[in-house]
Amino acid sequence: MRIFLIGQAAFGQDVFTRLRQAGEEIVAVAAPAQSLSGRADRLWDAADAAGVPAFELGGLDNAATQAAVASLAPQLGVMAFVSELISTAVLNLPEHGTIQYHPSLLPRHRGRSSINWAIIEGDRTTGVSIFWPDEGLDTGPLLLQREVEIGADDTTGSIYYDKLYPLGLDMFVEAVALVAAGGAPRTAQDESKATYERPCTEQLVRVDWRRPAQAVYDLIRGADPSPAAWTRHTGRKLRLLDARLRPPVDAGAGVIASLGDDGMLVGGSGGALLIRKLQGEEGAAAAAAEFAAANGLTVGERFLNPARA
Repeated sequence: MRIFLIGQAAFGQDVFTRLRQAGEEIVAVAAPAQSLSGRADRLWDAADAAGVPAFELGGLDNAATQAAVASLAPQLGVMAFVSELISTAVLNLPEHGTIQYHPSLLPRHRGRSSINWAIIEGDRTTGVSIFWPDEGLDTGPLLLQREVEIGADDTTGSIYYDKLYPLGLDMFVEAVALVAAGGAPRTAQDESKATYERPCTEQLVRVDWRRPAQAVYDLIRGADPSPAAWTRHTGRKLRLLDARLRPPVDAGAGVIASLGDDGMLVGGSGGALLIRKLQGEEGAAAAAAEFAAANGLTVGERFLNPARA
């Protein structure tokens, strides 16, 4: 099929490559010319190297841009990784409309932080939805959906990179083939099961050590690697990464029970948290014992809880 690909970064680049390998023709892409780091975006670079016209993602509402895309006669739009709403005028430019990737089992966990909240809220499963977007936020009929297990120690990083990322690539190839064959479903989402999630920001992932240890663990792994759950020690903000849930220990909630090569063991309610990496407000993350030695953390000290109204 003749495809107009909208996306960015590594996932956008990999969708571009996989669809071309599957024999699809990418007639144009829309991507930011630069990534947030200031470097050239990877999808933009891939299109440029392949001689495929590239349009600035932020300029898709421009009438001249839409006319230029339409002149290329795309048959299907594919949205691989898009962090902003795209107008229905753009979605409807291709002959068969546009399909989009979302890393959740829609209609649950609509929004840009769907993986974070699935883990934080203790879900046992998540998945990938390929759907037909409309003017809403992750609304529109479903085309394909696949479920994956959230393991007991999975983080947002492991779920995305090890499971949802490669699954999404495979599902895009399958979805495009279904559209080409004229058999692509349009199954309405069940609005009675819809949930909308706030962006998972740093302000929402401060650890309250008085909560059950399992809930604290879910928060830490759901915010790993970003935005990273955090706590305070003598006024300093410390980010907590690479944790494990352990049986209860003889230490109060938020109190450092032990420090060793395997990490920092912190007491909790109904369990303990083994923190294997910490990061201050500056510098890179470090092994817990190394970080503790460099920052004066010792056994018996207690991390601060947020004020509770």
